Amino acid sequence: MIYICDENITMLISQMKKITIKDIAMEARVSISTVSFVLNDKGEKMGISTAVIKKVQAVVEKLNYRPNMTATSLRTGRTKSIGLIVENISNPFFSVLAKVIEEEAVKIGYRVFYCSTDNDDKRSSEIVQSLLQANVDGFIITPTEKLDKSIDQLLKMKVPVVLIDRYFLGQDVSHVVMDNYEGAYSATSHIITHGRKNIAVINNDSGMIQMQLRENGYIDAMKNSGIYNELLTLHLDYHSSEEQKIEKIVRFFESNKTIDGVLFLANYMGLAGLQAFQKLGLTLPHDLSVISFDDHDSFRLHSPPITVMEQPINDIAVKTVQLLMSQMQSENNYIVEKVLQKGKLVIRNSV
Repeated sequence: MIYICDENITMLISQMKKITIKDIAMEARVSISTVSFVLNDKGEKMGISTAVIKKVQAVVEKLNYRPNMTATSLRTGRTKSIGLIVENISNPFFSVLAKVIEEEAVKIGYRVFYCSTDNDDKRSSEIVQSLLQANVDGFIITPTEKLDKSIDQLLKMKVPVVLIDRYFLGQDVSHVVMDNYEGAYSATSHIITHGRKNIAVINNDSGMIQMQLRENGYIDAMKNSGIYNELLTLHLDYHSSEEQKIEKIVRFFESNKTIDGVLFLANYMGLAGLQAFQKLGLTLPHDLSVISFDDHDSFRLHSPPITVMEQPINDIAVKTVQLLMSQMQSENNYIVEKVLQKGKLVIRNSV
């Protein structure tokens, strides 16, 4: 006969089969219902003593118990999960944003499902439907141009949702975004104060609200200084390749040789621009003053380092999770909040 201490028995049970609340009840010598109440934070409400609650919690930790998410979902209607839909998870802005959102979600016991849309409306809509079928408790979405109908569906179903980075005018849904207009106005003004007068702006053709606001900020800063020239605006095809973007920027600057400053309204356009300038033989900031929205490792490593309008990623992510949790906890009693976070001009040596 072999004798094994209780600790080793516990380890063997953990290795042999999935721990259930019945195992916890047996180990703690309490009823299954008592374990259930403790696991669902209803111990005190049900009159269970502090000593018994602590005893059950100790056994839960000892057995390394993990609740069955499917069973929990069927019982409570919740999966403790969030669907995060962004434009492109490989973009440093969105990857850092997603990381902070996940860190905040983990703190409150939630897991995050990541999905990238590549700014494709059809794919975005399909992702929303897939996550609905997965029964996620809430959505954090960077919407594509025509995703407003899917978001209307979520609102009608009373599914918690917060938009991030962009939103739709007239849609009554919580969102957290940077003050894009002010950011572009400040960035353009910074170039102007350095004596540049022929300042171009490089945007994409997506038509999304955040890009429109950035372009409007640039336009107003230029008009207020009396130097606006509509011919110095270039719109790039969002879905074109990097090589195609570089070539179009090269042609644009070859056709507008008086340009002495440029504002890129997204970092991937700024990266394409730097490669175009290399082909053109332009030196910064002697020939051209440059600022880009959204930071990137390449901007810091470039010679000279590139001045950027940095989005407050941490603040945006934390506030977004807070708003989503408020909706999930309050259900019909939450307040729609539309939050603007101010960006920061990180001054380097490209202006």
